[in-house]
This record gives sequence, structure tokens and C-alpha cells, in this order.
Amino acid sequence: MTSQLFAICFRAGRPSDLARFWSGVLGWGPAGAPYDHGAADGGVVIVPPDGAGFRIRFLPSQEPKSGRNRAHFDLTSASPEAQRQTVARALELGGEHFDVGQRPEEGHVVLADPDGNEFCVIEAGNKFLADTGFIGALACDGTREVGCFWSEALGWPLVWDQDQETAIQSPDGGTKITWGGPPVAPKVGVNRLFFELSLPDGAAVDAEIDRLVSLGATRPADGEVLGEGVLLLDPDGNEFLVRGNR
Repeated sequence: MTSQLFAICFRAGRPSDLARFWSGVLGWGPAGAPYDHGAADGGVVIVPPDGAGFRIRFLPSQEPKSGRNRAHFDLTSASPEAQRQTVARALELGGEHFDVGQRPEEGHVVLADPDGNEFCVIEAGNKFLADTGFIGALACDGTREVGCFWSEALGWPLVWDQDQETAIQSPDGGTKITWGGPPVAPKVGVNRLFFELSLPDGAAVDAEIDRLVSLGATRPADGEVLGEGVLLLDPDGNEFLVRGNR
């Protein structure tokens, strides 16, 4: 039994405030019972209206932001007006325009949330994200090796594998996870965004950790444990969390 992508986690200085921002931008609501990990860890969880796919979890952290994040959301737009509305809503909720060297003729708009996390609002007509949803992609800085690792780890097929760039997508559709290939910027500190994996009922965490390690994951040198989960590193050194039954 393979792990499932249960949540995209944000380390946040003010989890409730950041959850309120993303809830407003995405139209997602707070998670209810039986999910109580957020309460146990002092975090906040929001879920999509239909309850399908992953959740977004905001965990308290005092780690300062060091440079650009290794991952960011790409939000899709059904029309130019829809793109303008998404940008306006994000700005009203406390987001800001963010300069990453984009050219004026580029159609996407780069913003940052109130915690400084970058994200893009993609122009209408983007064919690569046509079959996804509002969160079209989690766009990551990473190698082909890490894209192949996550394809095997989650059981999601590679939907793009060209020129060292990779992308995976759940067999059920939805958000794509992409990696841009080399050069990959050096990792500085802990990642602001990371994956939380969960296991089906009855599956053992220890056995799944052994499987993930066989695919290329490693344990952090300090053996850190985050809440009730086990923290591992993917082949590019990105932290991710595994939860389940021992």
C-alpha cells in the first residue's frame, strides 16, 4: 500500500492568519472532525469544498524565510476577467505583487501571500493546466530524480518527462506537481512548504518508511520527529512527513 498525499503543509508565523488568506483566495473551508492533527499540533487545516484531493495545513514556525521558496502554487484562470478577479481578491486579503524578474509581456501574475510565500495566477488558455482545477500545479524547483521518486512514492504517473523537467498527476486528476529540472538552487534552511503523507487504515508506518527509503528517501541527520509523524528527506533534500499506524 502506497502513501497518499494528504496535505500540503506551510510553516507559518501566524497559521490562523495565513489559513484565512488562502481560504479566501481558494474558497476552501476549515477542516472538521475526525481530522484533529491540526489541533494537536497547534496548526490549522483547510479543505476543498468537495473534500477531494489534498488539504492545506498551516503549522506554527518561527523559522525565518530564506530566499525564494522551492515550491509555489500556480492558480488557473478560466478567462482574463477571472484572472483579474483572483489577483484583486488576493490583494484585498493581504497579498502583494512580487518581483521575480518577470517580463511585462508575460501573462501570469506573480504575488506573495501575507507570509511572503510566492504564488502565480496563470493566464487563461494555459493548455498544460487545462485538466487540473483552480490549483493547477504545485511548481517545484527540483531534479528529474526527485520527480521520478515522487511518482513511485505516490503511485502517480509521470505526465511530463522532457529535458529534465517532470510532472506527475494523480490518476484521479487534479493538481499537477512539477519539477523544473537543473540548475536547482541550493537548499537554505528548512522548506516553508512540504508534503504530508498518510497511510491507509491498517498499514504500518515502519514498512512504508522502509519502502520510501528504498526509493531514495533518507532520514534527517538529527532524527527530527514532527508531531505524530516521521520526517524524511526526498532525493533533493526536501522534508516530508509520513503519518499512519505503527
